Amino acid sequence: MARKICFGFRRLRPGGLILLALVAAGSGVRAEPAVTSVRIGDYPDKSRFVLDLTEPVTFSVFAVADPYRIVIDLPEVDWRIDPRKPPKSRLVTGFRYGLFKPGTARVVLDIARPAMVVSRFMLPPAEGRGHRLVIDLAPATREAFLKSMPRPPSAEAAARAEETPQPPPRKPGPPRDGRHIVAIDPGHGGVDPGTIGVSGTKEKEITLAMAREIRRQLLGARRYRVIMTRDSDVFVRLRDRIAIAQHAGAELFVSLHADSIADHKIRGGTIYTLSETASDAEAAALAAKENKADLIAGLDLSDQSETVAKILIDLRQRLTKNASVVFARDVVGELRRTTHLLPHNHRFAGFAVLKAPEIPSILIEMGYLSNITDERLLRQPRHRQQLAAALVRAINAFFAQAEAHNRP
Repeated sequence: MARKICFGFRRLRPGGLILLALVAAGSGVRAEPAVTSVRIGDYPDKSRFVLDLTEPVTFSVFAVADPYRIVIDLPEVDWRIDPRKPPKSRLVTGFRYGLFKPGTARVVLDIARPAMVVSRFMLPPAEGRGHRLVIDLAPATREAFLKSMPRPPSAEAAARAEETPQPPPRKPGPPRDGRHIVAIDPGHGGVDPGTIGVSGTKEKEITLAMAREIRRQLLGARRYRVIMTRDSDVFVRLRDRIAIAQHAGAELFVSLHADSIADHKIRGGTIYTLSETASDAEAAALAAKENKADLIAGLDLSDQSETVAKILIDLRQRLTKNASVVFARDVVGELRRTTHLLPHNHRFAGFAVLKAPEIPSILIEMGYLSNITDERLLRQPRHRQQLAAALVRAINAFFAQAEAHNRP
């Protein structure tokens, strides 16, 4: 089941507007445009989606099917949208927004059924309103929907990339300076907020804060090099997260998440390793949800690289999967001394982000943001420090075992 989408979120950089204005005034640098509100209106023959802006922007629009979405890309902007007043429409069932990549913001509209973009334009200030980006949508057949819009730019670029053989990713090897390489993957980001907690906490913020704390402690040990799949509030595709770790020669991959569940009384962490056969129905449902992160960000996944099939075959490598299980057990042993874990705390499922065949990988659900206690703890720097310290101990133990095993 797809993740429930919140209609609106806080601006991406709270408190940054005053500072940015002062810097711009003092240096002559122009402040970035801002989105001040979002409106959706229903008419007899169409629905209209409007972004109110402080200045005009260039933009592009494309459609994606399965599920049906309309995607709007525009330059990086500041978001001043009130999340307490989500607009609603018969056709537009939800939307989300954020930084898709440096320099590009993205708005993704979830639509209830196929619809065509019948007009798109910028309006200049008039009648007390500022600049407006307007998208008009009209119901259509599936066939008309698929033919009405060009392929997404990302899909076209990917198709061109497939035409040129790419060198295989560098395989992990002993670091030249003697330090082990650990990849930390903060889940979600940018246009994909992840789970929204009971008091409004966004999963993408918790995972990034936790990743930075783990990196700080690992670097402090002077035994590791740390690779982050993202170090800001930006969207990163699942396959790119794997590629970043592979290119760096990572010897360990840790993906960080914080889940939600309908029963708000349930709390506790869980550690997952890869298996195409899920350990239970809940693990299977979670993997299916996390694997849709690229869909949430408005990507077209209809054209998949052949390397995906290759990865699925390479996953039969027992050595890597067994090493992942060994590491997961170390993590469980350390975390249970620090935080509350679910009784069934090591599970298996087919998470796409764990599919690097040569890198032992785990996914940690640090707790449930749907539980008020877990959410409160995960927001506390002291608690994240304790979790990070436990994970660092597990990483130390994992490499100590590996080094002992490799001694002649």
